Amino acid sequence: MREAEIRRKTNETDVYVKINIDGKGNSSIDTGIGFLDHMLTLFSKHGLFDLQVVAKGDLHVDTHHTVEDVGITLGQAFLKALDDKMSIKRYGVSYVPMDEALLRTVVDISGRPYLYYKLKLDSTLLGNFETETVEDFFRAFAFNSLITLHVEMLHGINTHHIIEGAFKSLGRALDEATKIDDRIDGIPSTKGSL
Repeated sequence: MREAEIRRKTNETDVYVKINIDGKGNSSIDTGIGFLDHMLTLFSKHGLFDLQVVAKGDLHVDTHHTVEDVGITLGQAFLKALDDKMSIKRYGVSYVPMDEALLRTVVDISGRPYLYYKLKLDSTLLGNFETETVEDFFRAFAFNSLITLHVEMLHGINTHHIIEGAFKSLGRALDEATKIDDRIDGIPSTKGSL
């Protein structure tokens, strides 16, 4: 099983993540931020990852530190769970409609972190969740899992639908990219490393 757990503790947050890439989409999420919990549950369900996240942060300040640190810790756990990356498909693409919104996510488990982010979010708050932190989450995840990540809104109006589509499509794209393909002998790169 490709699984890992990471605990990251700073003066601002204390985050624990456990992930099983070869799971069934089961999750237990408690970040203190209801909307983030909802998004991570969707990420787990649609990526078929078993995911446990427990985070305590300085929410009396704002949600930024907690959201970003969950992204960092999830990225680190994802990278550790991938291990040697032998025979993975490496690339994943997912289009997800969410009512009027359509999201596209493309990933490359490349060892070269990059984020292309193009979401237009008109609402600034969903509950206590600051929507500007969505980009921070995706960047933290991409740079700590060492993946190239493109997440793009093709169209959409409702901020909740746009963000939900992005998290679902990230899960689905990563599920595709992490699949083992018996036709691939070793690392899926002509360089011999990722």
